[in-house]
Amino acid sequence: MELELRFFATFRDAVGEKERVETFDDGSTVGDVLAALEDRYEGLEGQLLTDEDDRVTIRSQLSVLKNGRDVTHMEGPETELDGGDRLSVFPPVAGGGERPE
Repeated sequence: MELELRFFATFRDAVGEKERVETFDDGSTVGDVLAALEDRYEGLEGQLLTDEDDRVTIRSQLSVLKNGRDVTHMEGPETELDGGDRLSVFPPVAGGGERPE
């Protein structure tokens, strides 16, 4: 199945482009796709997934959206994907310090 992938900020730099279409096995989950991306792109290695309590999870502070909806409100890395879905991956965003008075 083909998925539209979107990358932002430092992840865009790691992949070399903002958007791309890639092919994955039918029945792939968000976790499967993120693991494949970590394997394919050196700059993403270890940046997307983590093992916690013998469970693969999406790294905290990361935003991963399936068709504009945060996968943490779905089934997290176990969220199933269908051909034509759009997966957007945002790195952690640093906060801005003090506000001017």
